[in-house]
Amino acid sequence: MKLQLSTWPEIEAWLAEHDAILIPIGSTEQHGPTGLIGTDALCPEIIADGLSERDVLIGPTLSIGMAQHHLAFPGSITLRPTTLIAVIRDVVASLVAQGFRRFVFLNGHGGNIATVQAAFAEIYADASLAGRASGLRLELLNWFQGRRVTELSRELFGDAEGWHATPSEISLTWYAHPDKVRDDDLTPRRAPFGAIRDAADYRSTFPDGRIGSDPSLASVEHGKRLFEAAVEDALELWNRASR
Repeated sequence: MKLQLSTWPEIEAWLAEHDAILIPIGSTEQHGPTGLIGTDALCPEIIADGLSERDVLIGPTLSIGMAQHHLAFPGSITLRPTTLIAVIRDVVASLVAQGFRRFVFLNGHGGNIATVQAAFAEIYADASLAGRASGLRLELLNWFQGRRVTELSRELFGDAEGWHATPSEISLTWYAHPDKVRDDDLTPRRAPFGAIRDAADYRSTFPDGRIGSDPSLASVEHGKRLFEAAVEDALELWNRASR
């Protein structure tokens, strides 16, 4: 069930029996020469689509994240960490006022992790400093770190998974959008590893945008298997968090 494709009476009826919602969150940033700019928002959204018929309420995707280090690549968009924290707090507060109490954020971008966790800490701190219980449960699932996905990615790609513009995430987007499959020549085939700081440093160190990955290993077939694994990982957390 998708919030955006529901009417308010339908959501009111949902709240009569449930208090949980799953919110995809990602980023809009470069993903190397063959990856879609929307990859980090598309991946959790694709996985959420697989849950929408399984008694899970899916909220709208928060598609712009903390991606300042990608800004030297055209098309990338970022929020400051403080802005993303404010967005998450306002989204949660809006839904809490209506009766939601359990939130699963399904994340597609490693750069969001610290900021989302900071947002959760701010929300809990509001209650603690006021001397009351929040009554909330806030959970974060990074789909690419789920148990089944991690095992499958290791089986399919080994160390060539890398850190950014990975064959796993590109496979998943190609599964959902097979018309976007590309076969560009990548030189080197596997990108180097290294630290990243600001946008200029990133572009000079990793000129094609990849970090440690070989996305030439991506395929629609791999994407289907990763999709199925990711849906099971997400459903497992949802069932645990929404009880």
